Amino acid sequence: MFVPVKSKVGQQLMPTSPPVARHLIKSGKATPYWNNGIFCIRLNSKTTEYIQEIAVGVDPGSKKEGFTVKSEAHTYLNVQADAHNKVDEKIEKRRELRRGRRSRKCPNRKNRTNRLANKERIPAGTRARWDWKLRILDWLSKLYPITHVCVEDIKARTIEHAKKWNTSFSPLEVGKQWFYTEVQKRWELLTLQGWETKEIRDRLGLKKSSKKLAETFEAHCVDSWCLAYHTVGGQSIPDHTDIFCIAPIPIQRRTLHREQPKKGGIRSRYGGTILANGLVKHTLVRHVKHGFTRLAGINAKGLFSIYSLDGKRLTTGAKRNSFKVLTRLNFNYWSGHSSPT
Repeated sequence: MFVPVKSKVGQQLMPTSPPVARHLIKSGKATPYWNNGIFCIRLNSKTTEYIQEIAVGVDPGSKKEGFTVKSEAHTYLNVQADAHNKVDEKIEKRRELRRGRRSRKCPNRKNRTNRLANKERIPAGTRARWDWKLRILDWLSKLYPITHVCVEDIKARTIEHAKKWNTSFSPLEVGKQWFYTEVQKRWELLTLQGWETKEIRDRLGLKKSSKKLAETFEAHCVDSWCLAYHTVGGQSIPDHTDIFCIAPIPIQRRTLHREQPKKGGIRSRYGGTILANGLVKHTLVRHVKHGFTRLAGINAKGLFSIYSLDGKRLTTGAKRNSFKVLTRLNFNYWSGHSSPT
């Protein structure tokens, strides 16, 4: 992959090749740094800012999504992201717990009226899905000078002679329009229908895999690459098919108590992100045995839980002197499988 470049004043410049990046670092003209698993360089002196058109193709999905950063000359990055699809379950569970607390025979506050009634709003689960896509685009814009965003437009199903359903039938449509509005505030937006993406893919001779959950280029990034190709043009064959996989970090918010109380009616507090000694959950650390890992929690004995970057638990008994704190993480990330070219 190409190495993202940032100017001395913080402006994103055109990416460079790894040999050029190594030369700039050895000569002292650039400083290396990492941005959520992507190796980048920052120039130490002023330079001429030359920027080409760079497009991001976005292929939305219910469980997996594809993002491709591409210019006319090169393909810079293929990202396959897990969709943010578990917020509605948490909202439903929170509602059950609140209703349970209100029904107990104990002194409590008077129930407030529904302050969200008769107000236009996006459901929490839908808002989380589209806001996750916007967060990914904001992260990519900190790596590359993005100018265009091309999204595959998705439509919800309508029902004939169902006026009430067709007027407010799908939060998907509401969330989509909010996402388009936010994208237009930052970049130039283009949209294509699904059949148009398929025509581009067939014309270029690219194949799409039927295994939607596979971590390969053909699963989702092939469509996002076609969307970016339609925007900026270039070669009809992808430069590389390596993918970079990311997933939302499952944050456990602070709750008043666990769902099942302990013996004696004790309800211990649970959740939150602050640990002991000023440490914060979801921090990137370097463990002496497991290497780059994620800090996940702490138990009553003062031992820490360590997870791999793809979300698998490694140990629950790590001592404080066994790892070095590096930086906060915005999401889990790992390398996918490249396809043979």
